[in-house]
Amino acid sequence: MSEYTLSDVNDMYFDVLKEIGNIGAGNATTAMANMLNLKINMEVPRVELLDFKELGSAICPEDQTIVGIYLEVSQDISGSMMFLITMDSAHYLVNRLMGRDPSYHEEFDEMDLSAMKEIGNIIAGSYLNALSSMTNLVISPSVPYIAIDMAAAILSVPAIQFGQYGDNALLITTEFGDDVMIEGYFILLPELESYDKILKSLGICL
Repeated sequence: MSEYTLSDVNDMYFDVLKEIGNIGAGNATTAMANMLNLKINMEVPRVELLDFKELGSAICPEDQTIVGIYLEVSQDISGSMMFLITMDSAHYLVNRLMGRDPSYHEEFDEMDLSAMKEIGNIIAGSYLNALSSMTNLVISPSVPYIAIDMAAAILSVPAIQFGQYGDNALLITTEFGDDVMIEGYFILLPELESYDKILKSLGICL
């Protein structure tokens, strides 16, 4: 197994990870904007390497309810990724997709959850396609899983799963929209050997 941990990331490696994050988030946001017929007005994504314990507070208060979409990745790299948004943003996106009044805020039913999963699937697929194109690696996503819970509860899943590899995760924050700006959060969690593969495929030797 690789000796590399995310604590070893120096400025050069982090710049590469940031560029992957920027392109991936940009592609994912563009795909969602096209699907929902949104005017693309996107801020430059923010990429941070954070301690797992900092993830919750970096997104929202830990007791705030959010939507989390989780999927596993396989083939040339292994790991997982999450896409997180607040409930207000989730309602806005689902209402837009379903053609409903933007003020509709009833509890999500099965159709709403299915729509949210589809949004997450397109976002994740676009992100991973960008990563695959940059690295020439084959990356296959699983069927997405969706959870609606407090931020602390949702983020406990990657913290437990990846805590054995180190204390850090790559958090990518993107903001886009038209009259309403939506903040979305990507958490990229390749296994450590997969980080090696990603960086080496870009000509960076660890």
